[in-house]
Amino acid sequence: MKYFSVLFCFFFLTSISIFAQDKIDKYVVSKGETINQIAQKFKITPFDIYKLNPDAQSGLKPNSVLLIPKSTGKSNGPSSKTTKGQATKHEVIAKETLFGIEKKYDVTDEALKKANPDLEKYGLKVGQILNIPSKSSAKAVVVKKDVVVYHTVLPKETKYSIAKKYDMTIEELEKRNPEIVANLPIGYELLIKGNRPKAVAKVAAAETKVESSKPITPKVAKEIVYVDYTVKAKETFYSLSKMFGLAQQQLVELNPALSGGVVEGMVLKVPSKSNQIVSNSVKQKVVLSQKNSQEKKTLVLLLPFNVTKNEPDMVNQLKNDKFLNMTLDFYSGALVAIDSAKQMGLSVDVKIFDSNETKTTSNVEAVFAANHLENADAVVGPFYQSNVEKTAGLFAQNNVPVISPLSKDGGNPFENLYQSIVAAPVLKAAMFDFMNAKQGNVIAVIDKKKETIRKYISENQKEVKIAPLTETGGVNIEGFKKLLVKGKMNYVILETANTGMIKYTMNTMLAVMANYQVQLVILEPNETLDTDEISFENLMKLHLMYPSPTRENMSPEAQIFMKNYRAKNKVNPSAFAIRGFDITFDTMMRLSQDKTYQETAETMITEQVENKFEYRKKEEGGYANNGTYILYYDTDMTIKEAK
Repeated sequence: MKYFSVLFCFFFLTSISIFAQDKIDKYVVSKGETINQIAQKFKITPFDIYKLNPDAQSGLKPNSVLLIPKSTGKSNGPSSKTTKGQATKHEVIAKETLFGIEKKYDVTDEALKKANPDLEKYGLKVGQILNIPSKSSAKAVVVKKDVVVYHTVLPKETKYSIAKKYDMTIEELEKRNPEIVANLPIGYELLIKGNRPKAVAKVAAAETKVESSKPITPKVAKEIVYVDYTVKAKETFYSLSKMFGLAQQQLVELNPALSGGVVEGMVLKVPSKSNQIVSNSVKQKVVLSQKNSQEKKTLVLLLPFNVTKNEPDMVNQLKNDKFLNMTLDFYSGALVAIDSAKQMGLSVDVKIFDSNETKTTSNVEAVFAANHLENADAVVGPFYQSNVEKTAGLFAQNNVPVISPLSKDGGNPFENLYQSIVAAPVLKAAMFDFMNAKQGNVIAVIDKKKETIRKYISENQKEVKIAPLTETGGVNIEGFKKLLVKGKMNYVILETANTGMIKYTMNTMLAVMANYQVQLVILEPNETLDTDEISFENLMKLHLMYPSPTRENMSPEAQIFMKNYRAKNKVNPSAFAIRGFDITFDTMMRLSQDKTYQETAETMITEQVENKFEYRKKEEGGYANNGTYILYYDTDMTIKEAK
């Protein structure tokens, strides 16, 4: 033992000596400083600081001392330079994801994991050095042909037994065979290895995935027959939702008395089983494709280029006009969607007009009259709510669907108006529906400045337990612990922007993880969680979960879109460009069906690159998109969809 102690001291003193020779400076952290600010001050990168100060990854404390390497004018972090045929090196920093790294270097998920075999087993780790394959080697990965292996499903076989037989996870099996996520048909040929032969010769865009119950006609959807149902003992929101195919919010809308909770003997108004819009049977996932109809459809895009207001110096205007940049990004995504649809052979005539709009004005009426657009099959745009409502009014006589692409406002109801942006209340309700469906124990930690959300939870989510606070406004730890329940997931909703309160709550959750199942939840974006003060590692340990209208999509179809967009525009698509693609392509695919747009909206849930379109009829008129994803941070530094 003495030998090992002496050896350890030798290496420790040697390391100190080396640091001294390299002239490493010491720096005292000031209150509020971040790693990025300190790195910029010394003209080094955050990688350099993390290498000498690994504890800094969990946050900085005032008056703590950092070791700072003396700048040599060159970054000690990962190099982005490559020589021909060599791979790039990339050092993983806090809050990076696989999707972001692959997007940055324009490599596929398959190519990156082939160059870094440990990624499959251990995922991303802060400080890990990744080999980024060169484009030539990445292409080699893509074109390499694998041997195709199938497995025929036998009676009594399960996804677990099949996955175990081939030494793979259930998630990998479902990823290769997305059509069997919900069920496992006997006799079905499962893809185990390689790629299935493509049935379509040309696929140039993200496929439209549809979750659909048995198709219904608009008449059935409007003539729902309701019956009385008496609540039985031990029935919950979850069991009732599953039985009648309705979300908790829909049940409460039909039965306001439910806002106080489910009570045995309560008589509820529910749709009869023969008339349920959403059946209890498993929804089928299919791919929308062009139908045999020879009728050519017309899609109108009304986009605010505002040509008459453009300045002579367009370069300067593009630097300063955010609205114009947003419009051009949306337009660039729409053009890729139009090209993709053409390659698939869709018979849609797209007409693009300048809506020339501000928040209160537009030239939509003039465009409508001059171009005889009353017989169009669908309209996307304009951008502002008041203008899109005016447009819906113009097209209302022929019931032409008008899709609002970007507006978050509620506005006036029109039967033909489709709000494609998911509203904040819908996101919140979806998060609560998910937690209730999992029969979790929900606890809310709310600071005194968040009275609005406290009132919302008290009035609309009565099953949620609100954690007590101390006299100074902090979390009452003992009171919080008394609300925890063993044997089920304890979802802890965090509603505060206070750094201290966030860290205190997270540390308490980490401390009880040995005895309780806990998961951190937020209902809306919280900027404080993105600061260096909050440990990203702890957010991963607590599997931070939140509702989102978009997702990170790494599917082959999404990568095809990314590739096509980069080839056309020489840059990666922005969020508005992806939105432009998703809205335009989804609309064109819906128009290509043997149904009206309204019928597809009432029977189909579609997914594109980042967005889901799940339209629901509003009581006051028109349709709203409820397409929400429940996402969480996984320990491998990826963001995944909660199932």
